[in-house]
Amino acid sequence: MVTSSREDTYLAALARQIKQWARELGFQQAGISNTDLQQAEGCLEEWLAAGYHGEMSYMARHGSKRSRPELLVPGAKRVISLRMDYLPEPQGRLQPVLDDPARAYISRYALGRDYHKVLHTRLRRLLDKVRDRVGDFGHRVFVDSAPVLEKPLAQRAGLGWIGKHTNLIHRKAGSWFFLGEIFTDLPLPTDAPARDHCGSCSACIKICPTGAIVAPYVLDARLCISYLTIELHGPIPLELRPLLGNRIYGCDDCQLVCPWNRFARTSTEPDFVARGGLDAATLSELFAWQEEEFLRRTEGSAIRRIGHLRWLRNIAVALGNAPDAEAAQRALRARSEHASELVREHVRWAMARQSRRSGTD
Repeated sequence: MVTSSREDTYLAALARQIKQWARELGFQQAGISNTDLQQAEGCLEEWLAAGYHGEMSYMARHGSKRSRPELLVPGAKRVISLRMDYLPEPQGRLQPVLDDPARAYISRYALGRDYHKVLHTRLRRLLDKVRDRVGDFGHRVFVDSAPVLEKPLAQRAGLGWIGKHTNLIHRKAGSWFFLGEIFTDLPLPTDAPARDHCGSCSACIKICPTGAIVAPYVLDARLCISYLTIELHGPIPLELRPLLGNRIYGCDDCQLVCPWNRFARTSTEPDFVARGGLDAATLSELFAWQEEEFLRRTEGSAIRRIGHLRWLRNIAVALGNAPDAEAAQRALRARSEHASELVREHVRWAMARQSRRSGTD
């Protein structure tokens, strides 16, 4: 019979091996935590009670399963959290795109292949290696795909701390990375939680175009550009449209200004390289895509989830914010009789905004 001391030694060696395998599979870091999320559960309940989740009803749909991993995966004792860098180009190249109102800004995580697929495949390979070593064991894999509080778990696993913008930050890697998790019944040794290093910095709060970071560590999703351009299904609120600028899918402003991202490294993953010139495309050319072209160009991409109508909705707003009235009006007129009222209403708004700017009312 294996003694407790020998078992502890075995599990510690297994944990080290899992982290090594993770690095070999392209993850930059792996850490292990227990399933205690009591503090995060309280924060989640307050956030939901304030209505900050907007139309994301799934955030409250599963009750305590989100904050109590053992309810989501019976028998779970540990969570292996992993991170993978995704920044496809040096950070210095991002601001010029954001500053050019004729070009479309797409959050850099969405420029390449859908990260859900990339990480899920690698996590499965990691599981195969663990299974070969220990035999069958209880597990379940997650990549932003179920009621999981991935950032509190990652913080408990030592992968970084949750910054004032609510993204995870690593002292030596910034915040341009994806997270994935393996819930397991293996009683692996846990890592030390990461400590907060935001200090007195409030750069992310000040830079947010819509004021969505309503307090340090508190995000009102209803104001967040990522929510407005991706999660929101209906019309974008009128008062927020001018604040979106040329951001048509997500927003990276809080990451661009974070001082810890001076340590961020560009990804070496070919899957995260920008596809189809989306890193520098103009609003007009993207607005001209018919649905068939949208589906073809976004095949295998996270962008496809919003569908063609919301794609046009978002770009119409950006065209309304563009200073080149002639080019914008020309592109907008081509969609003025679109079959969707959602699209038509945003086009009308954009054309009216352009007319006011050019004094042609």
